[in-house]
Amino acid sequence: MTTDDATPNIPSKRGSSALQMGPRKKASTSDPLVSHGRHFGRTVFALCNYPSLLTNSILRLEQLEDAPLEDFSAEEQREHRVFKQLLDSYPGLLERLKNGSEEDILHVGELIGKGASGARGDDTKTLKSAVLDWISPKGEAIQPPLHRNSKIDRGFNHELTGFLLCPAGLDWNDSQTKADLRSGEMLVCGDQWPIFLYAHQTYDPDDPWCGLLRSCLLVSAYKHVFTSPSSVEKEPKATRSRNACLHGMKSATIASIAYIATQVRFALSSSSVFSRTNTATDSETFYHSLLDLLEDPDESSEVDELLMWWNRQVFPTSSATKRPVTANSALSKIRQKCLALKQISNPNIVSS
Repeated sequence: MTTDDATPNIPSKRGSSALQMGPRKKASTSDPLVSHGRHFGRTVFALCNYPSLLTNSILRLEQLEDAPLEDFSAEEQREHRVFKQLLDSYPGLLERLKNGSEEDILHVGELIGKGASGARGDDTKTLKSAVLDWISPKGEAIQPPLHRNSKIDRGFNHELTGFLLCPAGLDWNDSQTKADLRSGEMLVCGDQWPIFLYAHQTYDPDDPWCGLLRSCLLVSAYKHVFTSPSSVEKEPKATRSRNACLHGMKSATIASIAYIATQVRFALSSSSVFSRTNTATDSETFYHSLLDLLEDPDESSEVDELLMWWNRQVFPTSSATKRPVTANSALSKIRQKCLALKQISNPNIVSS
């Protein structure tokens, strides 16, 4: 998959994948789409070339009149799902695109992209410093000290960040492994997930799902971005404007978890600039590899449990409706009576 350096024109044939980071654009016009792009990038798809997404998807809408979506490649199907989510999340957008000129469509993509890249830049900046507070040993300072405004001493260069970034399954305490990681002789690809993704930094090779994406570090970063920095240590105030509240977000999404994991991974690294072409961080491959797992239908049971866990950590009130109803409570009696009435009218209904 490649991303062109120039803003794409409406293609006569389907262009390259839009689900990659495109070039940085300047969209000077103030538009609600910029704000929407900030939230969409964080919660649906972060590393995306939005002008390409729109042009490719509009063309695909015509192609879908003659062929089912299943006939397209897996990457094209994902791209179309992202496009559909964008349309569903912003009423009137499809009409705006269909009635607009080629220039209008590209401008809409630039506005959304401006919001997404702006949010990503803001989060990168604030997490660079905040992450040091979360990884510090309780009651102790990080030794040797890590600078808040410079990342040159992070990554595999430091004992603590090196341990957290060490790929699951490797032993950071092994001197040869540590030396190879620090020298670059052992290259870490984006799909080699770091140990910090796991609860208590513990990886079980016989059960790789155990604890995956359930670390306290990830929860702290998620709260920092979505429910305000102050909520990391305490419950957020209901009156405080925060990203989740501003956009009506009441539950975690798989893309938002992958986004936060990508941000934390970058914050721990020694890289100073977030770039998809940076082979040291390989952030795009890392983000995509997490989505590949979390979007896999065969993993739906584990993913449902994961989302339930996240909602209890970050959105406890919204997840309350998913908890079992207390036995013999008034609510349980009402539901039992309702079920009994339904079973009288339809004997095929069974209780759950």
